[in-house]
Amino acid sequence: MGKDNSGKELGKGIRQNKNGRYEARYVDRFGNRKSVYGSSKVEIRNKLQEALKENAQRESVKRRLTVTQWYREWMKVYKEPLIRPNTKRHYEHIFEAHILPKLGAMYVDEVRQMHIKNLINVLDAAGYQWETQNKVRILLLDLFNIAIENDFALKNPAKGVRLAKNRPNDRIVLSVEEQKDFFECAAGTFYNNLFVTAVNTGLRPGELCALEEEDLNFEERSISVTKTLLYQKFDGDGAKTFHIGPPKTESSVRTVPMNEACEKALHRQIRLKKILAEKYGNVGEFKDILFVTKFNTPICATVFNDAIKRIISEVNLQRDGTEQIPVFSAHTFRHTFATRCIEAGILPKTVQKYLGHANLQMTMDLYVHITEEFKREELKKLEEI
Repeated sequence: MGKDNSGKELGKGIRQNKNGRYEARYVDRFGNRKSVYGSSKVEIRNKLQEALKENAQRESVKRRLTVTQWYREWMKVYKEPLIRPNTKRHYEHIFEAHILPKLGAMYVDEVRQMHIKNLINVLDAAGYQWETQNKVRILLLDLFNIAIENDFALKNPAKGVRLAKNRPNDRIVLSVEEQKDFFECAAGTFYNNLFVTAVNTGLRPGELCALEEEDLNFEERSISVTKTLLYQKFDGDGAKTFHIGPPKTESSVRTVPMNEACEKALHRQIRLKKILAEKYGNVGEFKDILFVTKFNTPICATVFNDAIKRIISEVNLQRDGTEQIPVFSAHTFRHTFATRCIEAGILPKTVQKYLGHANLQMTMDLYVHITEEFKREELKKLEEI
């Protein structure tokens, strides 16, 4: 039994130090001596009670692993049998580059939400975009969920963590692997020709949806971009409606080359358009528009984006929880096209012309996002040298 400085009994494990502060000692579930401190008898007894209660609640956590140790086991047992080699390399990069330095040495059962939130803040301050921050968060969510199932932790500290930046609407670029999976799933669907043309030309959604057969030159394998389709309420309109207008800027009027995949998609779409026109008839001034809905009507952004979401949902059913493709808008095809061009070694000035930008800076700042995968591959060239 401990005593205070006047000799009065305080209870088992509690004592008053010479400086007047109270100390309570106990042995935790791992056999380690622990202490809590307080400035009064009431405070120290409450703190001791809370510590003993938490220790009892965590009795099921029998084995202590660091985050790094658990990550290795998690990868070996739960991930490697299911994921592809490229995905494993992607996980390794996320963990070693972003998680290991801050959390790797901590014990799994001692990681708190504040530690993960601080990690996200550090990534944000270092200039990492939403996509990277979110991949770190998703990996940790899965890592700790399975740790709970194995009695290595009681709570998931990654739950409820908000990213330092809200997700941008359009600033997403598909990796090569994501692009491959998306188009394998989209093959044969109604809007696949639209998707293929979008990702192989970099045209804006409105420019795509305004294309007519007369804009296509199959002999020279080129597309003339001279107009855009708008779905807006102008003066005199009773509600939102479709309008054909000039492209976004003067530099947006351009000629874009079509590659083989794009050419095939456009031929398929011409045949499909004729079938729809025969079935549903033509729609006034929009009768020659090539990319239309199943009812031969113009396509608005909502229809375009909903069609993309359906494919993403199907793809993600076959993907691991930590490698889900984020929902993206039609504009992502434009970003992806620009990024693939740069990765393929096409000169930035040429990419600027493809995209119809007035200056090169706009192209590089807004539309080209060199992927982590590409940066790792480029670094290998240095190693080879």
